[in-house]
Amino acid sequence: MVKRISMVVLCLGLFMAGSAAARDISFSSGLTQDDFKHLTKEAGTAMAYRNTAPAEPLGITGFDAGIEVSAVSIKKDGTNNYWQNAFNGNAPSYLYLPKIRVRKGLPFGIDIGAMYSYVPDSNIKLYGAEISKAILEGTTVTPALGIRATYTKLAGVGDLDLQTVGVDASISKGFVLVTPYAGAGAVWIDSKAKGNLLTLSPGLASEKLWQPRVFGGLKLTPLPLLGITAEVEYAARPIYSLKAAVSF
Repeated sequence: MVKRISMVVLCLGLFMAGSAAARDISFSSGLTQDDFKHLTKEAGTAMAYRNTAPAEPLGITGFDAGIEVSAVSIKKDGTNNYWQNAFNGNAPSYLYLPKIRVRKGLPFGIDIGAMYSYVPDSNIKLYGAEISKAILEGTTVTPALGIRATYTKLAGVGDLDLQTVGVDASISKGFVLVTPYAGAGAVWIDSKAKGNLLTLSPGLASEKLWQPRVFGGLKLTPLPLLGITAEVEYAARPIYSLKAAVSF
């Protein structure tokens, strides 16, 4: 059953990635500085590390491994064409990012994790890492409270150098098979043009900015080793994520 559910989520993610976002980021024309700033903000928040976990720690023997799909709307109106330029005039309505996620519990309420994403049939690759600390580990009657730091780096795109650093705080409370959680934080986005984009826009300066974000989600545990987490985040745009993971 665990394998069956995980395969369903994985196939759904790969189908969405292949059908809606299977194209390279390759700029067809130059950008103004203002357009590049908007693109940096939206691309950075889309590619930042997602939370998709309650605040309580895994514990010293805990391990969590699974697959995740995030979707962000990048549909633009006629006055904002930077996403069209980024996808060589053929931007999808949604950018889907399928990912592999792992987390390991350590002593003192600390968890560490890593993520890798590749959009099939495109040049979009992404990798990242996280570290979190439970300030309150939570009990049967009290919530858990945690803080987290994350890092992501865009790879494979010859025209754009982009990386993010995130800091978040979250709270969660388990109720039998359901654990709701919510949190807030900010993402530091560092982006600069290179390759063909720099050739098309030779005066384009790098962009460095903070973007606040809020998120909330629900983790379901239908089986002892299986967790399914759905999350909605809002930063520059709404971002929807679904994760299926095996935990022990």
